[in-house]
Order: sequence, then structure tokens, then C-alpha cells
Amino acid sequence: MPATSSAVLWYTTRATGIVALVLLSTTMVLGILTAGRAKSRGWPAFAQAELHKRVSLLAMVFLGLHVLTAVVDTYVSVGWASIVVPFASPYRPLWTGLGTVAVDLLAAVAVSSAVRRHISARTWRGIHWLAYGSWPVAMAHSLGEGTDASRLWMDALAALCAAAVLGVLAWRVADHRRARERAARVGASTRAVVPSAPMAARPRSAPGTTRLLEKERP
Repeated sequence: MPATSSAVLWYTTRATGIVALVLLSTTMVLGILTAGRAKSRGWPAFAQAELHKRVSLLAMVFLGLHVLTAVVDTYVSVGWASIVVPFASPYRPLWTGLGTVAVDLLAAVAVSSAVRRHISARTWRGIHWLAYGSWPVAMAHSLGEGTDASRLWMDALAALCAAAVLGVLAWRVADHRRARERAARVGASTRAVVPSAPMAARPRSAPGTTRLLEKERP
């Protein structure tokens, strides 16, 4: 029975880790699209933000299951401290430590989102940037420690996740650059069009006044 239980935990850890990586990659894609205000008629901005929120919560659930089953499994000694303390695990300390770093970063983002009403927008935005750092760390953890990392299908899945995130990130950078160029052109056009000061209106002489003045000249 202990062997069966350990096998179940082992497979559960593998499965939840893979699902968590896919969901985290999807969260990254949706987050970048939302930050870039990408929208269409069939996909309004509010629906995109709501989907991003729900996928993020689902990713945290699978991440929690992945961490819990990895610690509970007695086949290898991961250690409870390694949940929050990076590189404290005796089992593959480097790759396990990277997983802990990713968990800590995502936990900080989740906590800041939960107390968003009580902190400033600048603080929340600064903490939220940690999510962008958690994704490559989580990817390195998956490829370095994952049992299925050497399998072709896992390599293909990781490549697909990386292509999606990097592709959307490249679009975001290009879109931001185009927006800056448009703003620069508009600013240059505005500075070039300088309104000229109205010429002082010259009083018009009454009819016949000019002739009368000429006659009065000596």
C-alpha cells in the first residue's frame, strides 16, 4: 500500500506540474494581451480580464497540488521548508530551489491581488511584475527537474509554451514602440503648427476722408 500510495503521488506530482506550467504560460499570454489592451469585437477587454483572472486562480490551484504532493511523497525527501525557502531541499537543490523561487514570486503576486484595495496602484503594479520573472524560472524548474523533461512530447509542449509567451511578448514590445512613434509624430506635428498672431486691424477711413486730407495738405 505505501508503494502504491507513493506511485499515485508521484504521478500526481508530474501531472499537476505539467498542467500548472501550461496554465501559467496561458496566464502570461493573457496578462500581456490585457496589458497591451488587445481586443476585438468577439473578445472585449472585460472578458479578457475576467478570463485572465480565472486562469490565474486555476494555475495557483494546480501549483498548490503540485507542491503538496511533492512534499508529501516519501519516495524522495523534498522537505517542508523548501516550500518557501529556496535551495533548502536536499533533493536536487538547484532545480527544486528554482521551483521554490517561482512559487514565492507567484505567492507575492497572489497576495498583492488579494489586498489590492488596500495598497497603492503603483505598489500593486510593481509586485505584479514579479509574475513575468516567475515564468522563466518555472520553465527552468520543469525542464531541469521534471521526470518527463527528456521526453519528446514534453520538449514539444515546453517549446509551444515558450513560443506563445515570447511571441506575444514580441508583439507587445513592437506595439509599444509603434505607439511611441505615433505619439512622437503627433507631438512634432503639433509643434510645427504654431498659430500666427492676428494682425492688428487697421482703422478704415470713412469714404472721402482720404481725398479731404489730401486737399488740406499744403
